[in-house]
Amino acid sequence: MQRATAQENLTWTSESKNASESMPVGGGDIGLNLWVEKGELYLYLAKSGTFDENNTLLKLGRIKLRLSPNPFEGETFKQELILKDGYARIEAANRNLNAQISVWADVFNPVVHLDIKANKKITALASYESWRYEDRVTKGKENNQNSYKWAPQGEVKTFKDQIGFKGNAVQFYHQNKAQTVFDVAVKQQGLEDRKSELYNPLKNVIFGGLLKGDNMIPAGIDSGRYLNTPYKSWKLKSNKPAKALNLTIALNTLTTESFQEWERSITETNTENNQTASKNWWNEYWEKSFIYINAKNDEANQTGRNYQLFRYMLGCNAFGKYPTKFNGGLFTFDPQLTDSTLKYTPDFRNWGGGTHTAQNQRLVYWPMLKSGDGDLMKPQFDFYLNLLKNAEIRTQAAWGHQGASYTEQLENFGLPNPAEYGWKRPAGFNKGMEYNAWLEYEWDTVLEFCMMILETEKYSGARIEKYLPLIESSLRFFKEHYTFLAKERGAKTLDANGYLVLYPGSGAETYKMAYNSTSTIAALKTVLQSLLAHPGLSDQQKTYWEEMLKTIPPITFREINGHTTIAPAKLWERINNTESPQLYPVYPWGIYGIGKAGLDTAINTFRYDPDVLKFRSYIGWKQDNIFAARLGLTDDAAKLTAAKLKDSGRRFPAFWGPGFDWAPDHNWGGSGMIGLQEMLMQVDGKHIYLFPAWPKDWEVHFKLHAPYQTTVEGTLKNGKLIDLKVLPESRKADIKIMIE
Repeated sequence: MQRATAQENLTWTSESKNASESMPVGGGDIGLNLWVEKGELYLYLAKSGTFDENNTLLKLGRIKLRLSPNPFEGETFKQELILKDGYARIEAANRNLNAQISVWADVFNPVVHLDIKANKKITALASYESWRYEDRVTKGKENNQNSYKWAPQGEVKTFKDQIGFKGNAVQFYHQNKAQTVFDVAVKQQGLEDRKSELYNPLKNVIFGGLLKGDNMIPAGIDSGRYLNTPYKSWKLKSNKPAKALNLTIALNTLTTESFQEWERSITETNTENNQTASKNWWNEYWEKSFIYINAKNDEANQTGRNYQLFRYMLGCNAFGKYPTKFNGGLFTFDPQLTDSTLKYTPDFRNWGGGTHTAQNQRLVYWPMLKSGDGDLMKPQFDFYLNLLKNAEIRTQAAWGHQGASYTEQLENFGLPNPAEYGWKRPAGFNKGMEYNAWLEYEWDTVLEFCMMILETEKYSGARIEKYLPLIESSLRFFKEHYTFLAKERGAKTLDANGYLVLYPGSGAETYKMAYNSTSTIAALKTVLQSLLAHPGLSDQQKTYWEEMLKTIPPITFREINGHTTIAPAKLWERINNTESPQLYPVYPWGIYGIGKAGLDTAINTFRYDPDVLKFRSYIGWKQDNIFAARLGLTDDAAKLTAAKLKDSGRRFPAFWGPGFDWAPDHNWGGSGMIGLQEMLMQVDGKHIYLFPAWPKDWEVHFKLHAPYQTTVEGTLKNGKLIDLKVLPESRKADIKIMIE
């Protein structure tokens, strides 16, 4: 089986109908939607961190390119995503005119390149199209793209960009106003007296770009409409025909009070047309890890191919300042092509731009451990670290104790989303709490990211010392907060057995007002044990965390039709969503699994718990495929993972969704990746289990990463493992092959 060759490339032989049939292209921290429609090439421009005053993740506009004579008016057309090298190539022929356009993003400089070559001299007309040429009031559900959501306090506007010709280029930028949603949230949540101490990522942000081309000059301003959205276009045209042309779009985001500094910075951007370094990065990315499936059934082959396509999309934000968003990443398109009732601009995505939904984000980042992409996890880890002080100030202000409280639905400035914090709150309701039935008392999602940080050290030997304060403060919150709540209720801080009383709590967004939530207990135990194994702790720190570990209560079990199962909590008041946190001790926490005690109890939970059965699905963030793989249930794992990673129904096979969120749904893709990895390889301490839930008739060539800086590569052919390569070789002794 060959890897990262033409057989994995995606090829289209006809033009696209609209932006929903676009192809993702990107690199560094840039994402492009590329398509050819009615003889013209289009690009949506997106970049990590382009948050406006309202915390909408704004696109940077749209590029349209028309060539004359037009090669796209002929009968020959080919658009190909060259995965190995991380770029797209379009070839077209019209009678005796042949042209080729390569579209790529420089991995190391924030620049998009369009390299055009033809066998005859042609001219080009390039347009920069913007729907933000004037202020736009956002109404109704359109505010789901920002942090106001369903509860704007007065009129909300997306403010216009500044766009114009700069010499022979088009310059465009958005400069955030002084007043942002940060100020609104700080006032709403009673933190104005601490405002000067709070980190504000929206302040003084300027982002935009510069479009220019070889021998191209301004050609006027025009207007038009794409789908339901009017736009203005600033045009550049060739001043003479040529056989070769290079267009560049330099993009720049800067935190500065000075527009002149931003403008100087973008003019100094390196736009050199040298693709070699970017190609080398992508080559190494594919060499680092892969799963190539060659089976007789199409679903299995789709599963393998779409795993690769989704990992490609993750690679496009390798060096972003911000994490890849679960609700579309850098590749959203016009919303009416996802939901025909939402006739908004291309800036729209459901569930916000700067809002961080950890229950979803975690699924985008967990698979990067086994794919060896620890470097891609840095933006996600830094996101939490940058908010540490804000989260600690919030705790002190609300409850007077220590520890970082990271709520679910967290803004990129560390406070709860204002709509979900609630504007109509009962008098005297604690200001640290979200007044929201889904989110109340859900504090534990940060612990999955703490665990990921600890695991990157195990997997790759990464230095994580700078993150230890984040991990310790996140844990300290639970000790101090539940001690505080116990003191408010009575004289004792621990129960009769010396355990913390984790009440009120939450089992994900599902089991609400929970007493000793299983997902929280599993998280605290696992993170504490992993932290205690870190060599950098002082004796004093070790003693503190050892004492806390002793106070974490045990997981609760219950009998269902004569079967012992894991309960979601000791008690709960109501069910609010459709997650299965009673199986979180299986994944992500790994307390139960292959080779471990209690596997039968975990399998019983998967098979007999009525809620688990009722909630089971492959859609969106559902992780039943992962549970099945971790439990060694091959048929269930294969069926659910193949359903999750099957073709999306859109032209690009990995544009899943909207599911419960938006399209492309990145937590859908991430959970699919995790499931496939866990089917192939599971780890427990030093043990490495190969094929623990893998169908014997799915032939595969894979390379995955394991703890202790280990890589495992092998090929399964005719039901037998051949060519097993383990580095370092000493780890071969830790491998157990589970396919006969």
